[in-house]
Amino acid sequence: MSSRRCTRTACGNGAVATLTYNYADQTAVLGPLATYAEPHAYDLCARHSERLSPPRGWQILRLGPDPSTQGPSGDDLAALADLVREAGKPPAPTGPRREPAGEPIPMDARSRHLRVLRSVDD
Repeated sequence: MSSRRCTRTACGNGAVATLTYNYADQTAVLGPLATYAEPHAYDLCARHSERLSPPRGWQILRLGPDPSTQGPSGDDLAALADLVREAGKPPAPTGPRREPAGEPIPMDARSRHLRVLRSVDD
């Protein structure tokens, strides 16, 4: 459920649809709840979206939700599978790693151009 509320005065119900007007065509368009609240769009609850009547001389276009956007997408499922795989991996060893003498010691990403060589006397 959305945290956005119906824009009708004195209605505190949750919004389920978005109403926009196309003034050039004299059409009111009522569709699924928009992803983002827009300044010239009106969010309506189920009751007010069902009882909506357009201005005199206007037509209303009611758009149903796109079935392909209902439920989790393939990307959502792939992201979830990646999270499960990551959670199942054993933790990486945290102890200090000893580099062979004469080999460069890796530095952090900011100073990759610098190299420190361990002396043979260590």
